[in-house]
Amino acid sequence: MLTLDFQGRVAVVTGGSGVLAGALATALGRHGARIAVVYHRRLEAAEKTVQAILGAGGKARAFPADVTDRSSLDSLHDAVLKEWGRVDILLNGAGGARREATTDAQRPFFDLPETALRDVVDLNLMGTLLPCQVFGRDLLAAGHGVILNMASVGAVRPLTRSVAYSAAKAAVINFTQWLAVHLAQEYGPGVRVNALVPGFVLTEQNRFLLTEEATGAWTERAQRILSHTPMGRLGTPDDLVGPGLWLMSDLAAFVNGTTVTVDGGLSAFGGV
Repeated sequence: MLTLDFQGRVAVVTGGSGVLAGALATALGRHGARIAVVYHRRLEAAEKTVQAILGAGGKARAFPADVTDRSSLDSLHDAVLKEWGRVDILLNGAGGARREATTDAQRPFFDLPETALRDVVDLNLMGTLLPCQVFGRDLLAAGHGVILNMASVGAVRPLTRSVAYSAAKAAVINFTQWLAVHLAQEYGPGVRVNALVPGFVLTEQNRFLLTEEATGAWTERAQRILSHTPMGRLGTPDDLVGPGLWLMSDLAAFVNGTTVTVDGGLSAFGGV
C-alpha cells in the first residue's frame, strides 16, 4: 500500500533556511526522512528548521552551500554522502526576489541594474539547475528518486513588477519539464521531476511588496492580490505541505514533468 512514509530516505533541501522550503523540510522530517537543510549565510534560520525536525523525532543537519556555485555544491554533495551515504530526494527551494530588480515609481524597468537582474535569474534558475546536475547522478545510480523544484505563480501569470523573478521562475517550469523528459528517455523512468507553484505567501523576501513598512498594513498591491484570489486570503507555508509531500512520495509514482499550483485560485481568476 502506498503511503507518505519516507523512512530511510535522505532529502537535500536547498533554501532550507527559508519559510517555504523550511516547512516542507520539517514535514519530510516528521515523516521519517533524514534532512540536509541547506543554507547560505542564514545559519540561525537553518538551525531553527533543524531543531523543528529534531523536536518532532526526525533527523536533520544544516549544511552550508551556495546554490549558484558548482564547487560549493560539490562540497555539499560530498558532505551529505559522508553523513548519510545516499540521496533520494532533491527539493530545490532556494530562490527569491530582490527589491533592486523590482520596478516601482523610483525604479522604472529601463533603469533596473544589470547586476540585480542577473543575481535574481542566477539564484532562481541556475540555483535550481546546478543542484540537479550535482545530485541527479546519485538518483540515477540508485535507480529511483525525486526532484521537486519550487516555481511561483509568477511563472504562469507574470507579476507586474517582478520582471526578473517571473522570467526566472517561468524558466524553472520549462527546465522541470525538459529534465523530466530527458532523464526518462535517456536513463529510464526511475527519477521523477516536478514543480510546485506557490501562490502569494507572505515571507521576508516579499514583505516589502505586500506590507507598508511603517504600519504593516496591506499595500495596494496586496489588496489587488487578495481581490483576485477567489479564496480571499494569502497562502501559508502549511498550504504547500500536503501537495509537496504528495509529489515527493510514492503516491505520485506516475506524476512526472508536471506543475502543481497552490494559489487559492489566483491563476484561474479571469478578473470578471
